[in-house]
Amino acid sequence: MVFSLTSILTNIGTLCRKHAWKTFGFFALLAALSCAYTVTHLGITTETDRLFSDSLPWKQKISEVEHLFPGEKGTLVAVIRGKTPEEAQDAAKQLADKLSQDTVHFSSVSLPNANPYYLDRALLFLDETQLQSLLDSLVSSQAFLGTLAADPSARGLFGSFTLMGKGIEAGEDIPADFNKPLNGLAEALTQNAKGDYTPLSWQKLLLSDLDALAAGPEFVLTHPKRDFNSLQPSQASTTAMRTAFNDLKLAKDGRVNLLITGEAKINDEEFATVADGMTISLVLSIVLVSLWLFLAVKSPRIVFPVLITLIFGLILTTGFASISVGTLNLISVAFAVLFVGIAVDFAIQYSVRFRSQKDMNAGEAIDQTSKECGIQILVAALATAAGFLAFTFTSFVGVAQLGIIAGVGMLIAFICTIALLPALLIIFKAHPDKAETGFAFMHPVDHKIRKYRAIVLGIFGILALLGIGLLYFLKFDSDPLHTKNPNTEGMQVLHILEENPFTTPYNAQLLVSNFKEAASKAKQFSQLAKDPNSTIHDVLWLGAIVPEHQKEKLDIIEDSSDLILPTLDAINNPEPAPNAEELRKAAKKAAEELNSVKDKLSEPLLKLQAAMNVLSEAPDDVLIKTNNALTYYLTPQLTKLLRILQPKETTIADIPKDLRREYVSPDGRYLLIIHPKGHMSDSSVLRRFVDQVKSVDPNIAGPALEITESANTIVKAFITAAFAAIVMIFIILFINLRRLLDVCLVLAPLILSALLTVIIDVSIPEPLNYANVIALPLLLGVGVSFNIYFVMNWRAGLSDPLSSPTARAVLFSALTTGCAFGSLALSAHPGTASMGRLLLFSLAATLICTLVFIPALLPNHKAEPLIKE
Repeated sequence: MVFSLTSILTNIGTLCRKHAWKTFGFFALLAALSCAYTVTHLGITTETDRLFSDSLPWKQKISEVEHLFPGEKGTLVAVIRGKTPEEAQDAAKQLADKLSQDTVHFSSVSLPNANPYYLDRALLFLDETQLQSLLDSLVSSQAFLGTLAADPSARGLFGSFTLMGKGIEAGEDIPADFNKPLNGLAEALTQNAKGDYTPLSWQKLLLSDLDALAAGPEFVLTHPKRDFNSLQPSQASTTAMRTAFNDLKLAKDGRVNLLITGEAKINDEEFATVADGMTISLVLSIVLVSLWLFLAVKSPRIVFPVLITLIFGLILTTGFASISVGTLNLISVAFAVLFVGIAVDFAIQYSVRFRSQKDMNAGEAIDQTSKECGIQILVAALATAAGFLAFTFTSFVGVAQLGIIAGVGMLIAFICTIALLPALLIIFKAHPDKAETGFAFMHPVDHKIRKYRAIVLGIFGILALLGIGLLYFLKFDSDPLHTKNPNTEGMQVLHILEENPFTTPYNAQLLVSNFKEAASKAKQFSQLAKDPNSTIHDVLWLGAIVPEHQKEKLDIIEDSSDLILPTLDAINNPEPAPNAEELRKAAKKAAEELNSVKDKLSEPLLKLQAAMNVLSEAPDDVLIKTNNALTYYLTPQLTKLLRILQPKETTIADIPKDLRREYVSPDGRYLLIIHPKGHMSDSSVLRRFVDQVKSVDPNIAGPALEITESANTIVKAFITAAFAAIVMIFIILFINLRRLLDVCLVLAPLILSALLTVIIDVSIPEPLNYANVIALPLLLGVGVSFNIYFVMNWRAGLSDPLSSPTARAVLFSALTTGCAFGSLALSAHPGTASMGRLLLFSLAATLICTLVFIPALLPNHKAEPLIKE
């Protein structure tokens, strides 16, 4: 069988080199057709959902929740910060209004922080201690608030300073609670007096203790219309959002800034980084591969045929990808670099063996080369393909797709090597090299390794045991966010948001059938959250947005509002706006009154007195600008204060439909969102959080579950794939080698190289992740190829492997493959870079085993030749 297959491969080489131009024309036609089909049919998707099979139970749970509650799925989020909270709120509202009108780029726009339901009940969401503290502060400021409500201008504000001076003169004390607002006023007036007319934040002064209204970023939540045929499906929407924001006056004045994040934005950045990295890596790998090729074969007449063979193989493989999968994903897009890195090995093996033929013309050399190494390259191609195709049996669709493309790509590479390369060698008039093509200086090393084989094997045995021991310390980082570029805008914002349990992307979700069950589960989660060692912060559901202990709180509010509300009612009939002269008089009067009790003034009032002195002498334009800056947000905040001081008792029935829809599905099921506590970017902490949530109900969903379960799926996929690959490789080897000993001679170095990779990986360390774990099947493919060449040469009677042309081919093949993989390590994308590093580690381990372990492992006697002349 082997002999007849050898004849077939030899005849193919002979036929192709005799009809060189026809062969080239045939492959050129195939490449042209492949290009044409690829241009019109190959797509790229950034949808991470498509990386895993829809049949997975955890995927189905997540998909069900996402279908019922679209929420933050596929969102583009504007995160707006302002010099003051009010400016951020204004900018968010203005931006939301603009985006709502842009139906070309956005399907929905909302302001999650601006729901009237929360504003009207803001005081009821405080605990009783916080509530009492805030109300006490407002009561102590009653006279101040009354003056401002009656005259919401700088004139009224200066008038309140005058009243303070009179009060101090009469022996009254300024309440301690009033010091914080006074400090804020003093700072603002000092800046105004210096010509800095920053709008004063009355929200900070009056409601700083009210968490629901406190300063912080504002969010505009949108669902962009995405084009998944684009490398960045949401790019047009992102640009539209940024343009709309830049048109805002607050943005032009530098009062607010915009950062954009959300799943859509992060996915866009992810794919852009990966695509850029892959393009650079592909170009760099081709350049470096060309360099090592020239050093390996030392003849442009051979280098160019090899490169053309490589390019044609890549084009045909891309065409196959267009036919077989149609759409590349975030992982399968790596096939091009991997193809270049691995397929070049076949061409190098063939061309180095071609150069080594002595006393032959080009045609005879090609025939002999095909006869000598055709079977070896075929077995290597089949074994490498098996390493990739093993992933087709897994639920990790992203890598399964890559496995199909790269696996068939290896067979395409073999066909190009055995058929196209001989034709190109003839076209380029290549010829064998009369000089020695092996490493003659390695003859003594061959003998030394055989002489001290027991010691060499003993050292590798110790390393194997060490590798087995270190398997326990091999870490798998299950968080896909760690493989993304942390320097992109979306990720930088996300890292800020993840510090807050309410905005972190690591929450868990639970879908239950009715209100009673939701209340029961929420109670259990709340009990767990009380444990100091718990990773659960709280649970948010429909019942949680109805304030607790309302009767007690309403009583507290009523006691205070009876005093404050009549004072604030004056805002409905305020004094007319002042002119500059009225402002000057009010400032002068306040300055004189405060100056009369200067020795009794606190630090904030001393600053106010100094500012009043300056403003009392200021020109008209300064006074008008000061008035505008001080009172721009005063009336809205006093109106808001008047509103929140009049809450009513709330029940589930009072929750508006739009808010209710966030927690209740159309079919009546209830959603619970469990927020985490702790450093969730630590995989062990995240798993503990998921386990604690599952202790209440195992049927959870959400991002936290997706991260942990996707990691479990990946690990299972690679265990399954590794087992399948080894079984397929064993079968391929046994069919071709036909002796169990010879199969073991190929597989033993393969297993050892895997253990050496573990040692390197743990020592660096380089945690495994869902991006770099692809190195494992490549280790099987590349490793088995090198081993096959040496073992099959040994079977053919070769006794000094390191000085042979095969050793030269293996070394330069490893260097070219290393450059291809090493180019990935230079990527700006952390996942791609980690994949490149791990590929280099595994390649280094493979090379050590091939060039040191195998020569020591091979028996000293010469095996019976595989090919009989």
